[in-house]
Amino acid sequence: MIKETGKKYWGKVIQRLVIGCFALLFFTTCQGPGGIRIIKMGHGLGVTHPVHEAMVYMAERIAEKSEGRMIVKVYPNQQLGTERELVELLQIGSLGMTKVSSATLESFAPAMQVLSMPYLFKDDEHRDEVLKGSIGKKLLLESEKYWLRGLCYYDAGKRSFYSKTKPIESPEDLKGLKIRVLESNMATNMIKSFGGSPTPISYGELYTALQQGIVDAAENNPPSLYTSRHYEVCKFYSINEHTAIPDVVVISTKVWDSLDEEEKQWIQEAADESAEYQYKLWAASVELSLREMEKAGVTITYPDQSGFRQAVEVMYDNFKTSQPELYAIIEEIRKIGS
Repeated sequence: MIKETGKKYWGKVIQRLVIGCFALLFFTTCQGPGGIRIIKMGHGLGVTHPVHEAMVYMAERIAEKSEGRMIVKVYPNQQLGTERELVELLQIGSLGMTKVSSATLESFAPAMQVLSMPYLFKDDEHRDEVLKGSIGKKLLLESEKYWLRGLCYYDAGKRSFYSKTKPIESPEDLKGLKIRVLESNMATNMIKSFGGSPTPISYGELYTALQQGIVDAAENNPPSLYTSRHYEVCKFYSINEHTAIPDVVVISTKVWDSLDEEEKQWIQEAADESAEYQYKLWAASVELSLREMEKAGVTITYPDQSGFRQAVEVMYDNFKTSQPELYAIIEEIRKIGS
């Protein structure tokens, strides 16, 4: 047993070294011809997704502000790795920027867990007030000690369940089903509280996993369900809106610290402008996605949320006992919405 464990450990070490060396050769931020700074930004979504469009807009604004002295190249569709792999590349400075779900950041910045709590926000206005206020700004910088600096939040909408066999009208409908979740303890605990079987799977592998029956259902927002074409496999979308987990635009602190103050200003201003642009794109995309999925034969329902809300109260009770410091942030968030 000890020998086998050792093999697994060194296997992972070698794998990370290989990834790191490959990244250093091909992904690193660098100075181009004429002193032009080139920053590479990777993410896992498709080119029609509003998040990708916002990143392209950010790159355009950076080019304009810098008068061409700084170029951000955006690589979609997991070309440079999965969400978690991209974060790890940022940590060693081999990739400049990425977009990541705040749920994925939980492993690197534990305080981000609070944003994954089910039914945390009263409504969109409450969420925006929190994220754009002092709490949101503080959380963006929580990951700096892990070599990750948050620049801004993108709207990732509200996550709801979609399945292959039936609508999810109550937590009872999830019992016995394998549900794809983000690589997040909070997401895992939420599905367990509903009675389902949480199954972490990479977003890029989910379509095939649904086709092959590796999972029975998943949960996400309307634009992601539509642009991923998961609706071709899952014909039932139950909008219970259990979480409103934001996306975060992140830059490697190794890259950030290498910039002068003017360069930092270009990036931060462009990120903030892209966030405002993305919010508008998102609202339009939600409407389009729901409309087009209905045309494609997807049954869209709006179940009563009371049963779901009651089922996750145990998560708040456990959090209050196990992580009182983080629970204090939750209480602060709830006060803002009261």
